[in-house]
Formats: sequence, structure tokens, C-alpha cells
Amino acid sequence: MLSKSAKTVVRTRFPVRALATPAESNTTSHAPQLKYQPLSKAQKAFLERVVRVDQAGELGANYIYAGQYFVLANRYPHLKPVLKHMWEQEIHHHDTFNQLQTAKRVRPSIMTPFWKVGAFGIGLSTASLSKEAAMACTVAVETVIGGHYNEQLRVLMNQFSIGAVDAETGEVIANPPVSPEIASLKETVKQFRDEELEHLDTALEHDAEKAVPYMLLTEAIKATCKVAIWTAERI
Repeated sequence: MLSKSAKTVVRTRFPVRALATPAESNTTSHAPQLKYQPLSKAQKAFLERVVRVDQAGELGANYIYAGQYFVLANRYPHLKPVLKHMWEQEIHHHDTFNQLQTAKRVRPSIMTPFWKVGAFGIGLSTASLSKEAAMACTVAVETVIGGHYNEQLRVLMNQFSIGAVDAETGEVIANPPVSPEIASLKETVKQFRDEELEHLDTALEHDAEKAVPYMLLTEAIKATCKVAIWTAERI
């Protein structure tokens, strides 16, 4: 856990407020209200794919952890809080993209019922093999998801420089800040990417590489995840 730095509150006996003079008040600049240009057709299509595939991916992760928790929580009590922490984060990720999907009116993947069954089956079967196999599954899944989120961040940073004008004057704004919609999505993807990679590190710390056969298991699951991502983006 990160240590919290102590905060010192300094109080004066007779606090004094500095009041701005009328001249100072008149010279205070206010940030203009910006009106952003509409997104291009390609940009809109990309954002829809992001929401659709990420919702499907987080749903899959949610069900994988559900399957693992079902098998391992009672068999290995010391793993219960570890699994619960990771699972709760995946539930939060899934809920977030559910909300985005509804707000943006993005069509969900028609393969959703298959993602649920398949993901729960992967979690259940790997956990039934061994706790190491379950952790190896986590390594494989989070490796693919972390890379997928990185690809999305690169596109959001490099292909979403949207022009803007002053909403009151119509003046074109040079180098406007990133639009609130894109900035919020970038922060969400970045946060979730970091948490997925945290899960990967946790799995390695809990003997994922001792799974037998480790390479065969992880590569098979990675390939399955990549096919699922490709499919969810399109169907």
C-alpha cells in the first residue's frame, strides 16, 4: 500500500482575504466555452468499436473470474481475497462500459451469450486444472487485453485532434484541448489498462509460470482472446 503523506493545516488567528480591485477584476481572463467540430464518420465508427469490444472483453473477464472464484475460493482460502479484488475490478470495468454502451447507443456484440458461456468455461476449466493454471489463464488474458488497450490509446492520442471554435465569438481556437468526451474515454481506457496489467503481475506473483504446460496453455488462451476481440469488433 502506498503511504499517505501527512497534511499540515496552517491557521492564522486573524485570516485576511486579498480582495481584487475593479481594475484587476476587469483584466481577469476567462477560458472560452469551446464548440468542437463533429467527429468524422471514421472516428465515430472507431469509438463505437471501442465501446462494443471493450464491453464484450470486460464481460468475458468478469465471467472468467467468476469461474475461477467458484472453484478456487473454498479450495484455497488464501487466494479468496486476491481473486475477489481482481473480480470486483472487472465487474467495475464491465459496468462502466455497459453504461457507455447505453449512453452512446452502441449495439452490443450479438455473440454476447457465447462470450458468457465460453469465458465462464475457461475460468472454470483452468481453475479445475490447478491454481497455477488459473493464474496462467490470467496472465494470458491480461497480456492480450493490456496490449489491446494500448492500441486503442495510441489511436485516441494520434487520430482525435478535433478542431474547435469559441462558442460565443466563433473564433477558431488554435491547438484546442482534447474534447471532454475523448479525454474521459482516454482516462477510462488508461485506468483499466493499468488495472489489467496489475492483475497480470498478481498472477505471476502467485506461481502462474509453474502451470503445466505453461506455454501451451497461455498461447492457446491468447489466441482465443485475439479471435474473440476481432469478432466482437465486427459482430
